[in-house]
Amino acid sequence: MDNPAISRLEAAIDRIERVVDERRTAAAVMERRHALLRQRMGEAVAALDEIITGEGND
Repeated sequence: MDNPAISRLEAAIDRIERVVDERRTAAAVMERRHALLRQRMGEAVAALDEIITGEGND
């Protein structure tokens, strides 16, 4: 005999675990995007520094 309360609790736990997994995945994606953005911004700032200082115009 199945207990409906236990079935509901198990279903709720499954939903919570799914959401936690989705959020972990989203956080990992955001971390990678942030790292790439940081790298590109560093490259852009370095290029601007070169332009401002006149380096690389030999």
